[in-house]
Amino acid sequence: MIDIRTAPYAALLLRLTLGIMFVAHGLMKVLVFTPAGTVGFFASLGIPAAFAWLTMAAELGGGLLLLLGVQTRWIAVLQLPVLLGAWVVHSGNGWGFSNPNGGWEYPAFLALAQIVLILLGDGKFALSPSWDLRRIGRAR
Repeated sequence: MIDIRTAPYAALLLRLTLGIMFVAHGLMKVLVFTPAGTVGFFASLGIPAAFAWLTMAAELGGGLLLLLGVQTRWIAVLQLPVLLGAWVVHSGNGWGFSNPNGGWEYPAFLALAQIVLILLGDGKFALSPSWDLRRIGRAR
């Protein structure tokens, strides 16, 4: 049973945690690896440069929007391909993020956490509430 008194705070914590994670990964790509290095890494995997730029934007911009609680569900849906792509990239490295080049369990877990956020919604203290799942499919 879901405790409706605490669920909004659980969604808030999940939203903030995922937002911080996305911002941290985006900053790592921009400040540590540099945009040119990130584009080069994507190219080494056969992924077009545009996807490197889209990933950096999704991580930095989307992460900030999650932190603020702006259209959380939409942002989470738009970021999900980044996590699924990371899962595919790391899938050949085995289980264990400490493996060389990182394992697949971390991006898989984050993708599932992102799906949970999509299902839960904004949580407390969101600036711009996103769609309400109870209203989808209902005539207006």
